[in-house]
Amino acid sequence: MVALSMVLVFLLVLSRSESELDTKISSPGEATEWEDPYLSLLGSCQPAPSCRKCILSHPSCAWCKQLNFTASGEAEARRCARREELLARGCPPGELEEPHGRQEVLQDEPLSQGARGEGAIQLAPQRVRVTLRPGEPQQLRVRFLRAEGYPVDLYYLMDLSYSMKDDLEFVRQLGHALLVRLQEVTHSVRIGFGSFVDKTVLPFVSTVPSKLRHPCPTRLERCQPPFSFHHVLSLTGDAKAFEREVGRQSVSGNLDSPEGGFDAILQAALCQEQIGWRNVSRLLVFTSDDTFHTAGDGKLGGIFMPSDGHCHLDSNGLYSRSPEFDYPSVGQVAQTLSAANIQPIFAVTSATLPVYQELSKLIPKSAVGELSENSSNVVQLIMDAYNSLSSTVTLEHSPLPPGVHISYESQCGGPEKRDGEAGDRGQCDYVRINQTVNFLVTLQATHCLPEPYLLRFRALGFSEELTVELHTLCDCNCSDTQLQAPHCSDGQGHLQCGVCSCVPGRVGRLCECSEAELSSLDLESGCRAPNETGPLCSGKGWCQCGRCSCNGQSSGRLCECDDASCERHEGILCGGFGRCQCGVCHCHANRMGRACECSGDMDGCVSPEGGLCSGHGHCKCNRCQCLDGYYGALCDQCPGCKTPCERYRDCAECGAFGTGPLATNCSMACAHVNVTLAFAPILDDGWCKERTLDNQLFFFLVEDEAGGRVMLRVRPQEKGAEHTQAIVLGCVGGIVAVGLGLVLAYRLSVEIYDRREYSRFEKERQQLNWKQSDTQEGCFLMQPCFPTSLGVGVTPSMYTIKSLTSDCSCHLLYPKAKTGCETGVAPCHLRAGKGSQT
Repeated sequence: MVALSMVLVFLLVLSRSESELDTKISSPGEATEWEDPYLSLLGSCQPAPSCRKCILSHPSCAWCKQLNFTASGEAEARRCARREELLARGCPPGELEEPHGRQEVLQDEPLSQGARGEGAIQLAPQRVRVTLRPGEPQQLRVRFLRAEGYPVDLYYLMDLSYSMKDDLEFVRQLGHALLVRLQEVTHSVRIGFGSFVDKTVLPFVSTVPSKLRHPCPTRLERCQPPFSFHHVLSLTGDAKAFEREVGRQSVSGNLDSPEGGFDAILQAALCQEQIGWRNVSRLLVFTSDDTFHTAGDGKLGGIFMPSDGHCHLDSNGLYSRSPEFDYPSVGQVAQTLSAANIQPIFAVTSATLPVYQELSKLIPKSAVGELSENSSNVVQLIMDAYNSLSSTVTLEHSPLPPGVHISYESQCGGPEKRDGEAGDRGQCDYVRINQTVNFLVTLQATHCLPEPYLLRFRALGFSEELTVELHTLCDCNCSDTQLQAPHCSDGQGHLQCGVCSCVPGRVGRLCECSEAELSSLDLESGCRAPNETGPLCSGKGWCQCGRCSCNGQSSGRLCECDDASCERHEGILCGGFGRCQCGVCHCHANRMGRACECSGDMDGCVSPEGGLCSGHGHCKCNRCQCLDGYYGALCDQCPGCKTPCERYRDCAECGAFGTGPLATNCSMACAHVNVTLAFAPILDDGWCKERTLDNQLFFFLVEDEAGGRVMLRVRPQEKGAEHTQAIVLGCVGGIVAVGLGLVLAYRLSVEIYDRREYSRFEKERQQLNWKQSDTQEGCFLMQPCFPTSLGVGVTPSMYTIKSLTSDCSCHLLYPKAKTGCETGVAPCHLRAGKGSQT
């Protein structure tokens, strides 16, 4: 808790310090920072002691340089205020110093197509000088024309790991077909070739000497040693040279799945001289069937040094220092490609397509396409990606100096606009050839720049640039500067912007006295009221040469007036509709109130009938102040008052249908009402819904007319509109019918189920009866009988029941005299399924 309390105290002190710094005005050479000027309130300009500090304090501030503009005792800081306030206080417009930012176009060659894309001018203007007053935005319009046949350089960067063996066979015949397709859209095209595998250290490749010489699985196939990046062919327009050099290439091998593609991309972008990049549209086609290593993966091989961002190709075109530097990060690759103005096209297989799609979101002006298993569709993929990239115009800027902010608004030729956030870039998609698009670039400074700064804009993928010279306007250019000016006590000071700057030893508004006289009691008496012993200048200023020099918004001979102590309305001094003088608001015309909060207009109090506040109140500050018992914006409502629907119900009924309480006297009682029938109107919340005396529902609308008359639009009654009883009876009957139907359905289902179960029971009972071969005439033997006619010594266990006779006797088989078997019949009596001896 103690630590938490200390942290909170520290944050409070820090925030207080920052707020105090925000209110200070910077000295020469120091920078001043502002909040967003669009969020500033009226009157946010504060007094400042000099013209320079005044214009730096806020973009709405102006300075009056008129001689003797400030009254006696009024501080010179009162010269700094908003333009409207200074003019109201009597400062001539010619004496106002209110510098504003400006633009000066230094070079603006017209947009043109050029000859076959050569010499085309696609970006205009080309050079602009912009002067920014801190806190004041400046908007610059940039135009872009997409030219036809713009030259293209294409570098084909291929993964030569063993899994790309089939793809290499197709790429060897790629050069002619690719050049032919690209020449359909541009007459100047060149292609080059490079390859990559991975870093030649464990665990990325096998360092066994035999595997370093021949990393492929079988010894019979053609294979080259592993490498990180190999620049094979510089950019050329010779298709045969491309096919010849690519035909000499063979696959290699590595151990892990991710490849060292980032090393290859970085070197291809950095080694511009070796690759042969021209200042035209630059395309880098990256083909692979797997993912990539990124920064930090090199630690697995003992490589800790980050990529240094330099070209390291040897005489053979190999990335020689690959084992020394780690893989580059995604941010480094994106930054390097953007700096080199290269647009990458990732041609990858379906398995890795999602990974490269996410990567493309992090790299500006990049495209992704799905590569077939043998790269047979690579030409069409490149053409589709090129058309997509070339039709997308992205305007970006070089790094900004401290204190300068930027935002974009893209006008792409359609009805829609794309508003960019601060620090974003401008972009237009699907730009056609010969189409012009515009970008509104807003620049705003919050600091003074110590020197001019060159800011460059360019469209990604194109060579033209716009150079903007940034200057900041941080001082006044007053024309009245005089050294030893007579106005300053006959040369006792220098005059600049209407204010005297005294020579050493002299003080005062006009340098009229010396420092030795400051302690004189006679002079101090002029800074107090007679017979007063209070502080000098009411404690709101200091005494100079016997006169008060007031601080801030204080004024008067003794600084007794405070021009910032008036009442505020909605947080604004005098509501923004008056001028504060000595604590009292002096309101503009047609404004009143202690804070000028009241408008003298009365249009907000006029009721539709033409009276003020419906005759039930009075108008104050253009708002109705209602009498007791009334309320509403126009005092037209009260707790006991009838609503318009209630007031005009009887007139609507008698006028439209000839019924109701006023049926006999309708013309006289409703003389001020016009009733019309509205057939098939659209009913909304404004329509009244009432009932006639016979309880019939009807609708009408109350509308006011000129001259105090009222128009009632009544919808005719519908015949047979009252069907409540029929509806209720129908609903009840329907519910009863549905209930009875459900009961009958339930009973029917139960009956069907019972019959089915009984039928199954009968079937099973019949299956349990003995067959005719086992029983005779329905006799059923459950246990053997014990006949008495057996011989002596024969027990029941010594005979077997063979069958039943027709008279239900037991047919027995039993042994005799141990020499054989005899059969016999013994009578049995069967009852209730049980046999018994007879």
